[in-house]
Amino acid sequence: MPATADRHVDVLIIGAGVSGIGAAYRLQQECPEHSFAIVEARDRIGGTWDLFRYPGIRSDSDIFTFSYPFKPWTGTQALADGEDIRRYLEEVAADAGIDRVIRFGHRVLSAEWSTPDRRWTVTTVSAAGTRTMTCSFLYACSGYYDYAAGHTPRFPGQDDFTGPVVHPQHWPDDLDVTGKRVAVIGSGATAITLVPALARTAGHVTMVQRSPTWIVAQPRHDATAERLRRRLPDGLAHRINRLRHLLIGQSFYRITRRKPEVARQMLTRPIAHRLGTNYTARHFQPDYNPWDQRLCVMPDGDLIKAIHRGSASVATDRIERFEPDGLRLASGELVPADVIITATGLRMQLLDKISLSVDGLPVDPAERAVYRGLMFDGVPNLAIAIGYANASWTLRADLASRYVCRLLRYLRRHHLAFGYPVRPRDLRPSPLLPLTSGYISRARLPVQGSKGAWFYPQNYFLDALRMRLADPRRDMHFEPGAGRPRFTMPSRPAVIRA
Repeated sequence: MPATADRHVDVLIIGAGVSGIGAAYRLQQECPEHSFAIVEARDRIGGTWDLFRYPGIRSDSDIFTFSYPFKPWTGTQALADGEDIRRYLEEVAADAGIDRVIRFGHRVLSAEWSTPDRRWTVTTVSAAGTRTMTCSFLYACSGYYDYAAGHTPRFPGQDDFTGPVVHPQHWPDDLDVTGKRVAVIGSGATAITLVPALARTAGHVTMVQRSPTWIVAQPRHDATAERLRRRLPDGLAHRINRLRHLLIGQSFYRITRRKPEVARQMLTRPIAHRLGTNYTARHFQPDYNPWDQRLCVMPDGDLIKAIHRGSASVATDRIERFEPDGLRLASGELVPADVIITATGLRMQLLDKISLSVDGLPVDPAERAVYRGLMFDGVPNLAIAIGYANASWTLRADLASRYVCRLLRYLRRHHLAFGYPVRPRDLRPSPLLPLTSGYISRARLPVQGSKGAWFYPQNYFLDALRMRLADPRRDMHFEPGAGRPRFTMPSRPAVIRA
């Protein structure tokens, strides 16, 4: 069936999650002369926070840096539950009128740039069929997870198991683990969230991990934040709490990079105090340094408390095979189970499998270099929102959106039709995300450079300053509107403000 043509907007945002709602807000405030719309594949606002519905789903980041700087968080938890975050996003969208420009249930199939037409043609599919719409600038705020499926390795004997096998990304509403033996395969953020949540009602929960993960306990409720909120206006209290948590997070990250042995002791000492040094050494001391992979958070140390109570335990070994009544480990030990949860990781998928092309030539993001952490070399008028590896996603997504607004203002002020980054010949590729986690090492991701506009540091304060002072002309090629000369800016122009 042929696609139905739709209207043109200046900016089309893909995704109505944290990045997309934040981008729309910034566009309204900083580029009011630009029209925009949002297309969202799901039926509700929320993105990740609508997709994941397993027990205990929450943010690993403190809510003061995870929430928007322009919308104070009014909840009581410092580590917020997933549904609370989703409702917060709905409130932001409703207050700003953003919810009126979202087209739900529209999944983007392809985006095709035409240089002669100076625009993107975006094809979407919904229950009503396929549609096309055009835009001058495309902003992909769909995150980097594959929403269709997580990482699910096939285990020997998996069909022999007599109970349900569930991946957290597709949690069934009718799954009841009350009084049952549950084995959770994995040691990442999802497993560390699930184990204590399931242990409240299950007979026993065993976290089966091939290797340990670094974890840290954080208060579920921030007493200092609560005192500040009682004594100060909401906006001021929010800014102070946000700055506090930024400083704490960035300071600890520096320690892990400069003094990893000190960081190891800081992380293991409180666990060993409750569970003993032998148990800690076996199950909670990875062979890599903290923040070589993402650090996982336990609200109020709930995982360690569940293990101490005896309602949960950890088995660290390779899984040999599934048995009818549990998991057989390489050591020969059987982990008995009535239910198995495969918290084995996520799959990364930039642009949510959208078929991307420029003037009829396909674009593979994995073959591109990323400029300022948000644009692909050689691809006109396209930006993507990517978060930090070591801090709240929202921090970087908001910087990206504000830079996009600067670029849009620059294009309009100078009567330019479009621009794209020009990859330097001497660019030295480096990983886009500086982690060794399995879900990252399995992914095909674009690269970034090692310095300048082609590298974004994992340091919010430095990155925020660089993005604010960034010259929008550096390493960019621009095409003008009718009657104006084209130009490409050299690598080191004088710094200007858009």
